[in-house]
Amino acid sequence: MDRSACVGGAEEVPRDVGGVVDRTPGRPFDAVLCDLDNVIRFYDLTRVSELERSAGLPEGTTAAVAYAPKVDLPLLLGRIGKEEWVDSIERDLACALPRSRARALATAFAEAPFWADRAVVALLRRVGRHVPLVLVTNATVELEGDLASLEPADLADHVVSSARVQVAKPDRAIYEIAAERAGVAVERCLFVDDSPSNVRAAVALGMTGVHYRHPGDLR
Repeated sequence: MDRSACVGGAEEVPRDVGGVVDRTPGRPFDAVLCDLDNVIRFYDLTRVSELERSAGLPEGTTAAVAYAPKVDLPLLLGRIGKEEWVDSIERDLACALPRSRARALATAFAEAPFWADRAVVALLRRVGRHVPLVLVTNATVELEGDLASLEPADLADHVVSSARVQVAKPDRAIYEIAAERAGVAVERCLFVDDSPSNVRAAVALGMTGVHYRHPGDLR
């Protein structure tokens, strides 16, 4: 990628010093570390909502079960696969539903279709022409396949997946791994995430944090 121009209009090229990009005057950061889900990638949970309504469950019940740390964290750390995750969701839902309905909900949630926000992709491509872009995501071992089917498959210079490095946000280690992949000191990174707790963890390390809610936050 051509990174001869700097974010903010400066024209100096970063100088590589011992694997860390030296600070360029006039530029607020030298790399962008960005979350994937709910920033770039979004899921269509229409089918899940339909099944929840037919089962008499409040909308969002399945997501609350699926993303509970005891269910979700083993998946995000690569300790279990997707099928085992579905089994865990089913078991928790089966406390309130017949097993067949619980299985249908768990499966629909795990197989929900997804898409990329084109406005966000366009903004990140602009940034990626100037500084390294690293995706930092709490994800499963299936992430590589998911990215291959996503429209911006080549968007980032590097991808740091919690399931591959076996540490998840907001653990400081995953931020340090991402900064190392970018070749940039942590205090020269801009970190973008939809989770306030993940942003706070990045800021505590010295990064600049952006709590993402809509594309305007990136602009």
